[in-house]
Amino acid sequence: MRFRTWARGAAGRALIALGMVAVVVAGGWLFMRPSVTRTVLPAAVPENPGAAAGQSGPSALQVSAPVQAQAPQQQGANALQAWAANLSGPLDIPERALIGYATAELTLRREQPGCHLSWVTLAGVGKASSDHGRYGGDQLGPDGTESRPLGPTPLQGAAGEAAADQRGGPMQLTQQQFNHAGNIQSVDDAAIAAGRALCAKGTDLQVGQGWWNAIAAYRDSPLFRQQVLGNAQLYATLSLAPATASAPSARAIRFALDQIGLPYVWGGNGPKAGAAGFDCSGLSSAAYQSAGIGLPRTADSQFRAISAVPGGEQPKMGDLVFYGNAATFIHHVGIYLGNGLMINAPTEGMAVQIATYHVRGDDYVGAGRPAN
Repeated sequence: MRFRTWARGAAGRALIALGMVAVVVAGGWLFMRPSVTRTVLPAAVPENPGAAAGQSGPSALQVSAPVQAQAPQQQGANALQAWAANLSGPLDIPERALIGYATAELTLRREQPGCHLSWVTLAGVGKASSDHGRYGGDQLGPDGTESRPLGPTPLQGAAGEAAADQRGGPMQLTQQQFNHAGNIQSVDDAAIAAGRALCAKGTDLQVGQGWWNAIAAYRDSPLFRQQVLGNAQLYATLSLAPATASAPSARAIRFALDQIGLPYVWGGNGPKAGAAGFDCSGLSSAAYQSAGIGLPRTADSQFRAISAVPGGEQPKMGDLVFYGNAATFIHHVGIYLGNGLMINAPTEGMAVQIATYHVRGDDYVGAGRPAN
């Protein structure tokens, strides 16, 4: 984000307003929810996007897989129920869905051990597909089955997928992906089918490119891949430290993940404030406001107001990462997700998205910690 003052002439404000209305996307519309338009993420960006886009922030996403987090080593109803009961609340995933994801990991571990499927990837798919079976008010019953058939989500319809490519169930599988393997409305059957689809053709999901290609094959949508990656990474992090799930940093990350796909809007504070999207500091301030933490409005003022992360120390989830010149001016801010990734609103014409937080040639200056 290039720092600008709001004290502009009337003509300048008119041009800005026009730019806020005209949502520029790289590739067209992806999907729509009521009153909120999600945009297609750029298919490709320069190696050094900060330099190419003036004073925007980094927007390159280096191919990576989420951190691995294992389910119980032995499959059994009691073990899985205890594991799911411990994590369901912190992860905000229904226990029955967690058991389904873990069962699928254990099943694929036997069938295709070289795939290294993790339940966090399946949980990311479940979140992006149907919010773990909760989309539109649907709930999983005690047997892990939808209370009623779950139809295609807006992700499918507005993406322009072929009419024959109908998706259903909590994992929003196509009939080809499901291959009539049980009940598509059952989270157990659907998660196993999803795991088999992801592990097809000898894929190793521990390898970043393999994971990325597998999610692309599951659904060819840049926004879907980002949603799966972001939520899978969050689940992996929180599963290792469930007590941190209620911290402001985790709550801010959840808010930011929910904004992925909204357009960059200069001066934008998001749909709740009447804007179609966010600029970079609008996103960071709104994310922490949702967690009860007030921040100054601009990237430069945020940089100077919060505690700095000691130099040489890796940022932690929820830290703000800054770009510019510490002595003169900070022009961009993102929210650190983990595993070298951040969530940010890069610049005009780009959506809120996940990006690699530090790339060769950028002007990263350090991180700050708004809250623990």
